[in-house]
Amino acid sequence: MGADHAPAPEPAARLATWANAAWCDTVCRSHLVPCRFDVDAWVASSRTPAWYPDAVTLSPVVAADRLLDRVDHGPGCSIKDSFAGLDLAPAGFEVLFDATWLHRLPADGTVGDRLGWRLVRTAGELATWAGAWAAGSAGADPGVFRPRLLDDPAVAVLAVWAGDRVVAGAVANRARSAVGVSNVFTGTTDPDLVWGTLATAVYAPFPGLPLVGYERGGDLAMARRAGFRPVGDLRVWLRP
Repeated sequence: MGADHAPAPEPAARLATWANAAWCDTVCRSHLVPCRFDVDAWVASSRTPAWYPDAVTLSPVVAADRLLDRVDHGPGCSIKDSFAGLDLAPAGFEVLFDATWLHRLPADGTVGDRLGWRLVRTAGELATWAGAWAAGSAGADPGVFRPRLLDDPAVAVLAVWAGDRVVAGAVANRARSAVGVSNVFTGTTDPDLVWGTLATAVYAPFPGLPLVGYERGGDLAMARRAGFRPVGDLRVWLRP
């Protein structure tokens, strides 16, 4: 297979792609998975934790066969096609889902933190947070979040607590000149209130940088109402 092409992305989409790849790299390294950044893609040379891709493209022009040669492309392999330009069907892959990259300027109408977002600081708090995240994500493994993530100054795990329960949460990771936002869950809390106050929560540890991420479905609609704008399409492929 030769190089596949996607339309030239806007700079904000590249920021989002890079931040997401950096988060995948951080999670995989916390599991001692060997991985690296190449010019055209972030790749892991052995199978990644559940819900995390084996490669994230960083360029809209990628040779699919050369990309697959760098990963374990057997059953269970997943590829995040950051610019929705690859055709991996000839290699036995199926489209798992399509989603939208998002970008939010730091001055875009932040509101007060009415939920009392807090940083997760201990392994015990992280275990509680991960359990709440998994409860809202069918089939998710809370063990994907290792305590060593809390030692990384580029990572902030954020939670809304009700007593000893986590009722909403998110992850922020600083990468280059942006902050990636991922793993947002709303639990029993008003989803629009969670998304509406999230930017303020993220700016506490990482002030003055644009926020980037991706969402789909109802979460995409809520993110857009909270001031995130769509900047590009992505696709995740899975080999059954």
